[in-house]
Amino acid sequence: MPALTERALRAAGVRRDVREDVLPPSAQLRRDAPARLLPRTAVADRRTLTDRFLVVRGDLRTYKIHLGSANILMDPGDVYLCSVSARKRDTRLFLPFEENAQLSLILSKAFLLANDSTITDEAILRQIQRKRPA
Repeated sequence: MPALTERALRAAGVRRDVREDVLPPSAQLRRDAPARLLPRTAVADRRTLTDRFLVVRGDLRTYKIHLGSANILMDPGDVYLCSVSARKRDTRLFLPFEENAQLSLILSKAFLLANDSTITDEAILRQIQRKRPA
């Protein structure tokens, strides 16, 4: 399947700023937390932080998580990965950044995608395993 067109990306909720524009100030501030936290985690060697993305190398693909929107683009070809987070909250674990839902979402996606070979959700697997654009 070819990479999504601009129209399809808009329909999927992927804004142009995910791919091209500068981060808004709130996302620029959000960039600091992964820079401090991730080097001390199990995914430290699988991530890179760029100006707009947290880049995570999984076993199956490399993913770019936008620091503003938390949308995911898969390499090669910047193919959009649609993932919907579960609404269930585990109250046994307190995270110091729980108030920042977007940061929590970005970090949870990073941990999931760094271990993409263990993903069991069929909808996500179909997208990851889809034939890559030439």
